[in-house]
Amino acid sequence: MKQKTLWLLTTVVLLAALVLSACGPTEVGGFEIPDIVKGKTNVAAVLIGPHDDGGWSQAHYEGLKYIEENVPNVHVAYIENVPEGADAEQIFRALSRKGFNLILGTSFGYMDGMEVVAEEFPDIYYVHLTGYKSNLKNFGNLMGAMEEMKYLSGMLAGARAKMDGNPKIGYMATFPIPEELRLGNALALGMKVTCPECTMDVRWINTWHDPVIEKEGAASLFDAGAQVVITGADTPAPADVATQRGDVWGITYDWSGSCTAARCLTAPYWNWGPIYADITEQIIAGTYVAGFQYFEGNENGMGLYGFMDGQTMTPGVAELPAEVLDLVNAKLDAILAGEFTRFDLFSGPIIDNKGNVIVPEGESFEYADIDQFPPGAPGLECKYCMYWWADGVVAELPDL
Repeated sequence: MKQKTLWLLTTVVLLAALVLSACGPTEVGGFEIPDIVKGKTNVAAVLIGPHDDGGWSQAHYEGLKYIEENVPNVHVAYIENVPEGADAEQIFRALSRKGFNLILGTSFGYMDGMEVVAEEFPDIYYVHLTGYKSNLKNFGNLMGAMEEMKYLSGMLAGARAKMDGNPKIGYMATFPIPEELRLGNALALGMKVTCPECTMDVRWINTWHDPVIEKEGAASLFDAGAQVVITGADTPAPADVATQRGDVWGITYDWSGSCTAARCLTAPYWNWGPIYADITEQIIAGTYVAGFQYFEGNENGMGLYGFMDGQTMTPGVAELPAEVLDLVNAKLDAILAGEFTRFDLFSGPIIDNKGNVIVPEGESFEYADIDQFPPGAPGLECKYCMYWWADGVVAELPDL
């Protein structure tokens, strides 16, 4: 009798454990995998940094909250600080097994892992940001033409450096990928509009989010003589370091709330909410087509801090010459109206920093050129490609 009772108790405990593990949060590789909410459309984002990093990941987190508040019957969740590579692939698979309907991968190095998992779960939609792959079925690629806002930032940086009598700009780049060359070249092209004599130095920091390394990188560029340092990473490090020094300037990135330090000029930033909401609504309606989505500045997915409706220019920008501000505002209006696109920005003539003609007059980049090293992907080969530094950049190209 005692043995039978013990057996029954053991069975009950085991069944209870199974039920709890099936219904409650699970853990994969040290990460807690959130549950779905039955009866709702479930959307999850995998973030490379903390959701409150003051930059890239926070902008995506706020995009998730926008979906929750503006698309009916949607549940959102996120997992933060997920490294690129094998860890991310495990997370995508675990979220898929949980039953999420849409999974967002928000970093370049998530691309290959998401591609693999998408083939395993054909009924789930996966959207990868900043990469260049899609299976044209349930795995789509998403990015926006941030080079347009970076171009305007370059115009402001050049004007500020010229006004201060020190025509040197610094660009703190993350990883040597086409995206970072594209954004750096956009900065340099804008810089030359307002300061033809300006030059731009580059520092590779090889991280998306590391507050210490980012401050060290910004300090290194200031030490090398830069008057304005622009970041491609997550934290407001250039503006913070500039404020400590008091006689130089920083331009932050990614999040509209990042430009609060006294010596911050502006921030080109993302507004993911409307873009994510549109994709979610298409999935709910059964009309979403996974492919290559690259939105322009007229689609409410990005902005330039201090220049958008309801915003006030920072002191460092407000005191620039009126003709510079008129020029920036006119170009921003053209971007927001869809009259100036990334293809207009990368139109010839474009000369590189060695005097070579990259794009002849009368020609311009096509989609394949924007985000690929030569020769490009099979079937999506690039003609000009993104492996050059624009005139004014004092840096060598990264090794392919």
